[in-house]
Amino acid sequence: MSFKMQRVHVYHAEVEDKPGGIAAKLKPLAEAGAHLEYVYSQRSAGKAGVGDLYVAPLKTSAEIAAARSAGLHEVSEPIVMRVEGDDKSGLGGRLTQAWEMAGINLHGLVMSVIGGRFVGYATFDSVADANKAATLLAELGTA
Repeated sequence: MSFKMQRVHVYHAEVEDKPGGIAAKLKPLAEAGAHLEYVYSQRSAGKAGVGDLYVAPLKTSAEIAAARSAGLHEVSEPIVMRVEGDDKSGLGGRLTQAWEMAGINLHGLVMSVIGGRFVGYATFDSVADANKAATLLAELGTA
């Protein structure tokens, strides 16, 4: 099995919790030519009428400028890692169990399988946990 795990630099903005709230932030990015692979949003648990939006990657200076003009800024937390590789039955369970056994507490996890390959995004509370998770993934790939 072949796996790859890499850090994703994520940009965040608060959005209005109403129709078009997310679209208002994404439109300038699209106009700047951004090809987003990660878009995550959720309502804020602590602020009524507000949500959080996270996007990645932003690669060019035009994309970053568009993000800033839309109120997005790069964040250092949570630590987001893109995970991809060959799919195999039970892989998600083995992977998350290995992380659990190593004492890694996931902040969040989203994974999908398409055409025999999986891709997902795992979020961690610390760089140390993310690095440990990447090492365990590499070990699982050679097992």
